[in-house]
Amino acid sequence: MKARVVLLAAGKGTRMHSRLPKLLHHLSGRPMILHSLESAERVSKELPILVVGHGSEAIRETVGPRAEFVEQADQLGTGHALLQTQRMLAGKADLIVVSNADLPLLTSDTLKKLLDKQKKNKGPFTLLTLRQGEARGFGRVKRDVSGEPRAIIEEAEASAADLAIEELNVGAYCFRADWLWPALKKLKPSAKKKEYYLTDLLEIAAKAGDHVETAILEDANEAIGINTREHLAEAEAALRKRVNRYWMLEGVTIIDPQSTYIESGVSIGQDTILWPNTMLLGTTTIGEDCIVGPNTVIRSSRVGNACRIEAAVVELAVIENDVDIGPFAHLRKGAQLGEGVHMGNFGEIKNSTLATGVKMGHFSYIGDATIGPNVNIGAGTITANYDGEKKNPTVIESDVFIGSDTMLVAPLHIGQGARTGAGSVVTKDVPAHTVVVGVPARVIRKLEELD
Repeated sequence: MKARVVLLAAGKGTRMHSRLPKLLHHLSGRPMILHSLESAERVSKELPILVVGHGSEAIRETVGPRAEFVEQADQLGTGHALLQTQRMLAGKADLIVVSNADLPLLTSDTLKKLLDKQKKNKGPFTLLTLRQGEARGFGRVKRDVSGEPRAIIEEAEASAADLAIEELNVGAYCFRADWLWPALKKLKPSAKKKEYYLTDLLEIAAKAGDHVETAILEDANEAIGINTREHLAEAEAALRKRVNRYWMLEGVTIIDPQSTYIESGVSIGQDTILWPNTMLLGTTTIGEDCIVGPNTVIRSSRVGNACRIEAAVVELAVIENDVDIGPFAHLRKGAQLGEGVHMGNFGEIKNSTLATGVKMGHFSYIGDATIGPNVNIGAGTITANYDGEKKNPTVIESDVFIGSDTMLVAPLHIGQGARTGAGSVVTKDVPAHTVVVGVPARVIRKLEELD
């Protein structure tokens, strides 16, 4: 049986009090719509369908070709929203899985469970329910004496007896398509808001004597719907716990999961240890046998195996194997550290490549530079790369020794095996195997003279 997934994404989200469409607020580093979309993509081989309305242009731009779109021009409720997909889906799918797009923690396994239940159900649809005391604004599922679900009672219209019901409607369904389309046209507008609600389909089925199946949601966190920023923070905490648990089961040691934040696009190798107050963000990848933290932020960077990064900030950088960084170091965009590099306390690197075996002392700044293998950069060294108008490059060839507190005024080229004295201000290129000292630096000898 062919199934399609529809995500209802047309709501205004007024309780967010934001100029940004609700579904584009970030959750674990990504717009929440992408979490819902990812779960939908795993249920059917066909593209998910997004019913959009408020903020549709921004949502379309964010989602791109990962979905098909249907516009709900008038905000007339969830039933009206789903009806807008009839022209696209009628006669082209046997089963229609429907979920609210503001349920970003709802997993693909749960949606598949819903689909599988309906495949075995001869009745018109299956709805996802949750049993818990706290209603969170969900409608109550009212059953008859035989246990058949007969109605969904919204909280605002519930009697005292209804409020005691602990089975809740989560907002996800799987419909038999041939029943759905004519049933949607039987919906009547609500008395208060004059909107058409999917929940009323249960009464339509019940009056016809049709059996509606239910699938029970086991993990209540999946039912966290986002209507306020408080809900967003609650979902963030639940997702962080889910992500951290996944990586611990995959062989990563997290010393304190409560203080460790890993976004959903991150990858971590086996036997890596994460110390407290570590944040791994964006598309970061961490290799095996690393020690990261405490107090470290790594954003959209690649880290090799057996690296140690302590109390550092790493952004858009590449770090090869066996690199030692920090504490209190900062790697900015374009930093590339080769195998075995050591970067000391309070160092900063920007748009520069440090080749294999480079040792960079503390309190140093390297910007717009290419550093060859086995170079020693003494403490306090800086590249003066900006002349007030443009950034200038520094090139240091292999086996160079840069003395402490050297100022390298770019553009500059230092040849292989050269040396600078402590406190030198180097304003001119330095030939290979040459020693320069002073302010400004001058040549005092060729290293061959020392042999």
